[in-house]
Amino acid sequence: MMVTISRVVKYGLQAFLRNGWLSVSTISIMILAAVVFEGLLIFNVVGKSAIGSIQEKIDISVYFKSNVAEDTILSVKKSLDGLSEVAAVEYISREKALEEFKARHADEETVTSALNELDENPLLASLNIKAQDPSDYSSIASYLEGQSLKDKIEKVTYAQNKVVIDRLINLVETLKNSGITLTIFLTFLALMVTFNTIRLAIFSNSDQIGIMRLVGASNKFIQGPYIVEGVLYGLTAAVISFVALIPIVNFLSPYILNLIPEMNLNAYFKDSFFTLFFYQLLFCAGTGIISSLIAIRRYIRL
Repeated sequence: MMVTISRVVKYGLQAFLRNGWLSVSTISIMILAAVVFEGLLIFNVVGKSAIGSIQEKIDISVYFKSNVAEDTILSVKKSLDGLSEVAAVEYISREKALEEFKARHADEETVTSALNELDENPLLASLNIKAQDPSDYSSIASYLEGQSLKDKIEKVTYAQNKVVIDRLINLVETLKNSGITLTIFLTFLALMVTFNTIRLAIFSNSDQIGIMRLVGASNKFIQGPYIVEGVLYGLTAAVISFVALIPIVNFLSPYILNLIPEMNLNAYFKDSFFTLFFYQLLFCAGTGIISSLIAIRRYIRL
């Protein structure tokens, strides 16, 4: 059994080395597909971090009319806390709003003087609402626009935030879908190139395959070298593409860190090194095996 396996591996390695430029072209296409595939995995992580980062900075602010009692506002807060779409609700009283406003404009003498001349606090009490997901803000806004709250609320700052949220979601979805499309295209291209490379190897060895059949070689023994060849294409492409990805990650990491302080791409890559490499090996080896099996089944007529 071990002798048979070693011979299959030996024949597969010989075919891999013998095909020369065909092997190089096959591996090159696989590398492109693998880089895009791995890039898509990393992009998904970065995209989620970007959404999370933006979500932390975006909320809905609900300003209540000056004649609305604090107990009523707290009752509204309690009802909002009960919504599944709401992650957190913060109550900001008129006094706290004034303190925060003064702190923000402490260096502006004109603003400070104007506030000191006022007889009463001009600011309104408010609730700052954070959603579980950016897409939940629309339903929260609809709840706040209900008839029961209409006479209590002065303003809901949803419209301007909605533009930012929708643009972010659309951008991430567009890039994600583009990455998936590109990965599928390059994977298909890698499958076809590997398929044709294996098919040419089968044609060039048709006499040898015929002799092997005459002497009673099993189908698995005939299949084996071509599957090994496909796996070798995949493994080689996986290693090269993953090594090529390291300087790309190092280059992009500081830029991503500036845009998304919560996302350290270098740290993520190091922590997930073996997981990402395993996915890369699985993707590339799977592509090689599938294309080899298709070529063998179609042209050897097992």
